[in-house]
Amino acid sequence: MTYTDRTLTCVDCGVEFIHSAADQEYYAQKGFVSEPKRCASCRASRRATRDSGADIQEIGGPRGYERGGERPAREYFAVVCSRCGNQAQVPFRPRMDRPVYCSDCFRQVKAD
Repeated sequence: MTYTDRTLTCVDCGVEFIHSAADQEYYAQKGFVSEPKRCASCRASRRATRDSGADIQEIGGPRGYERGGERPAREYFAVVCSRCGNQAQVPFRPRMDRPVYCSDCFRQVKAD
């Protein structure tokens, strides 16, 4: 496979940087499938912050919540079951065009 230099934009600082053909080949040999998202300076800064034992809360974690912290509390919505009419709590915002079931009725509907 032939690689050519590519210009990418750093997600942290917004500076354009070159992802060289040699680097692309190296990434492919290592099995990396995605392009780098940060310039060399920002990668080094993140690595230094991580390795120094600095407050890990400063570094954003997966899915928008911070590493080391807990997940945000899940929001529940009160509904009336479309099958039995009992009150239920569901972890999604119900839509008017679809039925919503309590957990017992949901298991029965799913099994049918």
